[in-house]
Amino acid sequence: MKLLKAFIRRRKTEDVFNTLKKEGFHSMTFVECEGTGRYSDHEKEHISEKYPYADAYKVIKIEILVSDAHVDPVIQLIRKNARTGYSGDGLIIVSPVDEAYKIRSDEKGILSI
Repeated sequence: MKLLKAFIRRRKTEDVFNTLKKEGFHSMTFVECEGTGRYSDHEKEHISEKYPYADAYKVIKIEILVSDAHVDPVIQLIRKNARTGYSGDGLIIVSPVDEAYKIRSDEKGILSI
């Protein structure tokens, strides 16, 4: 299993979510974040009010746990639907997951997702 963390522009969140859901990936977490990087917002719509001194921008982090077989397809879906062509379209981080447990039931591993 892998945990994908995708940092994307806020205005692309709905497109990414709808595509992932349509393709059968229903369980994900969204977190509004602020960060820095090589980001150019040609529309200047996401500048941080909390950290303006750091040239920080508001982004959305999507976390999704997937089987090893689904890593590449999910990455491609995110990239296709989050891309604008401008610097700062985002970043996807892939991390290994040793185990996952569903709290309500005894399911674990890939069955828990």
